[in-house]
Amino acid sequence: MRNKFHQLRQSKLTRNYLYHMAYQLLAMFLPLITVPYISRVLGAENIGIYSYTVSIATYFISFGSLGMALYGQREIAYHQSNKRRRTQIFYEIFCLRLITMAIALAAFFITFVFRTNGYQFYFAILLLEILASALDISWFFQGLEEFKKIAIRNTIVKLLSVASIFLFIKSSADLPIYLAIYVITTLLGNLSLWLSLPKYLVKSHFKKLQVWRHFKPTIRLFIPQIAIQVYTLLDKTMLGALIADKSEVGFYDQSQKIIKLLLTVITTLGTVMMPRIAATFAKREYTKIRHYLKKSAKFVFALSIPMILAVNALADIFVPLFFGAGYQPVALLMKVISPILLLIGLSNVIGTQYLLPTKRLRAYTGSVVAGAAINFIINLALIPPLGALGASIGTVVAEAVVTSIQIFAIRHDRILRGQHHGKNS
Repeated sequence: MRNKFHQLRQSKLTRNYLYHMAYQLLAMFLPLITVPYISRVLGAENIGIYSYTVSIATYFISFGSLGMALYGQREIAYHQSNKRRRTQIFYEIFCLRLITMAIALAAFFITFVFRTNGYQFYFAILLLEILASALDISWFFQGLEEFKKIAIRNTIVKLLSVASIFLFIKSSADLPIYLAIYVITTLLGNLSLWLSLPKYLVKSHFKKLQVWRHFKPTIRLFIPQIAIQVYTLLDKTMLGALIADKSEVGFYDQSQKIIKLLLTVITTLGTVMMPRIAATFAKREYTKIRHYLKKSAKFVFALSIPMILAVNALADIFVPLFFGAGYQPVALLMKVISPILLLIGLSNVIGTQYLLPTKRLRAYTGSVVAGAAINFIINLALIPPLGALGASIGTVVAEAVVTSIQIFAIRHDRILRGQHHGKNS
């Protein structure tokens, strides 16, 4: 009976990986169609404006979310089999998220929409993105390991977005429409998950909800989450602020897009594994945790190293064919950024798949805060003289720091060394 149950769990894990991978492959394929078109129609400067304004809105979304997505996913995973308990946790976390996102939306409006600035109209459109994030409940389904629903939702959103781009984006004046497509499809996708929600919940007494008991734990997760946002978005923000030529932001953004597309294949397993390891940790099945992590690490090495070599060999040929004339600097940026394929892959295994679900928050937080600090310092020093190249160097160094600190943190870990006894250990 135990072996049969284990086989079912393995089968579900495999299915979840395949669902998520199928979507990620689609997410990789579609930009091969849309990016060359958008690059030529909107131009590097408009793409830079798009990246800059979206990065600002993302900061407010991050502050409003407070790390609740990761926290909620983990808490739901801990109580997968207890329907009443997970119902209460869902409503408590969702209500808390509504409150904090409302504060973030008001702050964004006052700071960037209400006051006059060069991109006021674009920021007004991005108000919808903050609303969409407030209504996002994908964390609940990820905690339940229901990745099929999320993959179907994401696929529909992507296809709708691509169709809208070709229908409505016709000239460089259509940047507002491009932004609107981005936020409206995101909002519709997030709303669609609510249709499936009722069958996973039971009737709840809202007077018994303890919303604020989740505030302190989410703050603990918020610190590393905002640090991650700093060293993943700060480069674009600082490029936009320190460099007058917004095409530098566009070059950097395009190089990041290609590398991040490859990275999604490597980190897909981590998205699926996080709730699985959380549920396994709650049952004290430490042998399974070690087994899962070894497979994840082998997966990262097998994919990332060939990808890094391919990027460095093909970037000079790929960039002019893919992006068109005027994007030659992107090739060098892709080569410089390419090592993050291995670095982020490893930190995904150690940090996202192990430290977070097993509540090793101190090590995880320390690593990403250090990465954010290093990224800021290098950006400040290198962006003014080197532009996008300086931001690329800062990104690689920051990721190297994060991964190194995490490796150092687990060097004597008892579970990973087989010294912590639990079920099946």
